[in-house]
Amino acid sequence: MKPYLELGQIVNVKGLKGEIKVNPFTENINRFETLNKILIKLKNEIKEYEIEKVSYHKNQVILKLKGIDTIEAAETLRNYYILINRKDLEPLEEGKYYIADLIGLDVYTEEGKALGKVDDIYNTGSNDIYVVKDELGKQKLLPGIPEVIKKVDLENSKIIVNLIEGL
Repeated sequence: MKPYLELGQIVNVKGLKGEIKVNPFTENINRFETLNKILIKLKNEIKEYEIEKVSYHKNQVILKLKGIDTIEAAETLRNYYILINRKDLEPLEEGKYYIADLIGLDVYTEEGKALGKVDDIYNTGSNDIYVVKDELGKQKLLPGIPEVIKKVDLENSKIIVNLIEGL
């Protein structure tokens, strides 16, 4: 498993005093309030920044970072990703997984037929949709419901599914 997970992407600046706008990749947008520091994945390094202030605007997180005090300094961070160390993650409920841990897992039917790898996961509101892509690039969309997703085995990098009628 990766030592860091992406928590969001810096997409713009706000104001003249160095605040940055972040598109969060977490369901719990208030997660940023519990952090004192963040990591930003720059081109060739991961740099730590102390958080001075957290606010919100239209489903975006607005961060003021220590040492980033001008619009020009904030602009240098645009398009970079905010990371969180795995040890700082909130514990998950039984049967819940971080999407980053599921991407790339091999998907098999209960009968052992290989369907491909998890390429992406979309949230539709009611349930997740697993995008499984085979070796030829053909996609199969699987609903993330208990009737379909039978077993997630992170240790062996695979997911076992039941292809209900219509899939």
